[in-house]
Parts: sequence; C-alpha cells; structure tokens
Amino acid sequence: MKARRAPSRGAWFRRSDAEGAELRRILARELSPHEIDALGTWHWEVWGRDEQLAPEGDWRVWLICAGRGFGKTRAGAEWVRGVARADPDARIALVGASLPEARSVMVEGESGILAAAPGALPPDFEPSLRRLTWPNGAQAFLYSAAEPEALRGPQHSHAWCDEIAKWENAGNRAMNAWDNLQLGMRLGDHPRVLATSTPRNVPLMARLLREAEGRGVILARGRTLDNAGALPASYYESMLDQFGNIALGRQELDGEMLDEVEGALWNRTLLDRCREGFPAALRVRTVVGVDPPAGGGGDACGIVVAALLDDGTAVVLADASVEKASPERWARAVAGAAEAWDADRVIAEANQGGSMVKSVLRAADAVLPVTLVHASKGKAARAEPVAALYEAGKVRHTGLFGKLEDEMCGLMAAGRYEGPGRSPDRADALVWALTELMLGKKAGPRVSAL
Repeated sequence: MKARRAPSRGAWFRRSDAEGAELRRILARELSPHEIDALGTWHWEVWGRDEQLAPEGDWRVWLICAGRGFGKTRAGAEWVRGVARADPDARIALVGASLPEARSVMVEGESGILAAAPGALPPDFEPSLRRLTWPNGAQAFLYSAAEPEALRGPQHSHAWCDEIAKWENAGNRAMNAWDNLQLGMRLGDHPRVLATSTPRNVPLMARLLREAEGRGVILARGRTLDNAGALPASYYESMLDQFGNIALGRQELDGEMLDEVEGALWNRTLLDRCREGFPAALRVRTVVGVDPPAGGGGDACGIVVAALLDDGTAVVLADASVEKASPERWARAVAGAAEAWDADRVIAEANQGGSMVKSVLRAADAVLPVTLVHASKGKAARAEPVAALYEAGKVRHTGLFGKLEDEMCGLMAAGRYEGPGRSPDRADALVWALTELMLGKKAGPRVSAL
C-alpha cells in the first residue's frame, strides 16, 4: 500500500522559487545564528523529503525501496532517533545483514544513528553489549539477520531492518530472521518495523512487495536522482556513467526490482551472493579473457580480467571491455588491462581470424603472452560449466560489473541469448578467462599480490 502523508512540514523551507527564498530570509532575521544552525542540521522534519518521513496512520511495516544514495540509511537513523526521543520505553531492534554491517552502517556510519544524534539526545553505544541507550531510557539492540535464532525470544516495540535484500538466503535465513523478529514485535501499543533496501529479486523482498499491494506494508519508492542535490557530483555522475543505460541501473539507481529471465544460466540473486571485496587470498594466476569483435567499429571487444587464488577459487577483477573500437584501440585496451593487473597471459578467441588477433595483440605489446582458443561450441554451451562454478561458490566478483552482468543474465541454457546488444561479448570473454583458470590444464604456481 502506498504511504499516506500529510503535506511535508519542511516543504515550504525547501522551496526553490522566489517565495521560498524570501521566507528563508525572513526566518534568518528572526532566529539567532545558533537556532539557524540547529534548524539546518538537526531538524529532520524540515530537511527530510516526504518519502523519507514516516507515513501517517496505523501502519505495521514501512518499506523504503529505493536506489543507492537515495538517503535510506539517513531516513532509518532519523526514524530511530525520533522514536527514542518520543518514547522512553522504546525497545528497538537494529537488524543488519551482519553484525559488522549493523554497527558500521546503521550505528557508526556517516548517515547512521550516532551521526544523526549529536546535540539531540545522543545515545550511549556499548559495542560489547550491542546496545545503545538514550538518556531518557530508550534502548536499541543490534542483531545479525544471518543468525535468525538470536531474534527468537527478545521482544521489541520498534525495529529498523537495513538492506533486507542483502540478508543471507541460504537455509531460508532471511525469511526466518524476519519472521522471528515479527513474532517478537509485541511491546507497546503500536509495534512498528521500518525496512530499508535497494530492491533485489529475493524471496523476502518479493514477499513484502506482494504484501504492499494489500494493507500489510506501507511502501515508499525512490531513486538516486531524488537525492542528487545532496550527493557529491562526482559520485552521481559516476553512477550514471556506470549504470545509467543498463538494466542493472534500473535496480541500483531507480529502485526497480528486476525480473529474472527464466532459463538463464545466471541470475542476479546468484551474482549478488558471489559479490565481495578484494579477497585476502593470494593470486596464483591472472589472465585477461578477450572476445575480439568481428570487424572494426562493430560489436564490443570483451575484455575481462580474472584471477585464480591460492584457496582454489577464482575472482573477477575487472571488466575493461571497449565498444566500437578499432583493432589498434582494443589491442591497447587489452595490453593496458594486462599491465594494470600484472596478468601472466591473455586468452583470446581466434575464430574471427586467429593470426590477425595474435598479430594485433603482439603489435600492442611485443612481450605480451597470448594463447588463442577456438570456439567449437556455442556461447551458451561454453558458459554452462562456468555457471556451475558460480553455483558451487567457486567464483566471486570484486564489485558491480553492470554491463557484464546484464549479458550473463541474458545467456540461456537453451542456447539463446536474450540480453542487451547483439552478442554477449563481455560474458564470452569472462567464460574464456574462467575456463582457462578453473577448467583448463593446471599451470605451475605464480603468486602475485592483489
């Protein structure tokens, strides 16, 4: 159900027209510098956008489903601060994907509870007890959604659940954590839960969006664009460059939950599960997979960097693909990727003219080791054993590779391609690289630092 809201109390203050500017000038003459500073810094009711302010009415669950940078964390922190300030008996659950995330984002983050609190009933945070205590007696407790049993038993009057689409789905943990929390929401007259998340097609998110179609859940949606004025210009422009014209951008920027393509070798839930930062394990081998275009200025040249780690897993490090590039340009891009990641070999498909591919790469870097591979199967058939490695948890991504992942999610087990563009050039380069590292002949160790 869509949130019902009264006109924002701060709308007049944020007006960008001449009348709004005049109102602010009048206010500046009436208030002291200290009061003006407090108004501009701590009065969330003035600065918060309508979608970030708690809805009216007797609601049970408020779901903010929005793109990155929308201000979901700030909305959650300010809501918790408002609850604690108004209710000394409040017992608030703070549930993150993990305890470190609950602490570093929800409590201590730049937009977290402590950052929202200075000068306005700041709580005392006791990390060892996973507890925040406000001067009036209100308390909040940290929980990990990966430990659903920890939420079996404790009672709460309010809860803030952050990034619910990131909660661990293995063993139905996310759903169990949510259900255990709901069963403990029995303190006070009106127990309430705020859930904030960028949408992903996972069971818990799908369930809440279904409930929002009835009366169980109040839904607020938003986009990164809604908060563009408060974001660093370089960040916003970077997000638009990376995700603005691809399917993943609809999820990450526009807050839209993408449908999975039935029969695809990869899906976004699987890829999200494989995502992590740079691993601690050392690189044994690093290769650059290349899917050259058939001719100059045509399809993209797929260029993907991947590494085999000393724990037996592989990691995708970079997508350096270039579009509509001449042979000289894409060859330089391959050489640049190999040098940047200290790669020991380039694996290039040779079906589009093996001798030409090798000579172009040699011309870009005379000492670049190149192995040519020949495609005896279709792209989907080659990709199937690589997709199985992802299912087994043997491959990870060090970041969001939007265009690459869009192509991966368009490769069908039946042999079709239903992704963007005419051909999955980036995905094919990834397949060549991971086939060499994980499914080809074993090479001697060559350890290099990340």
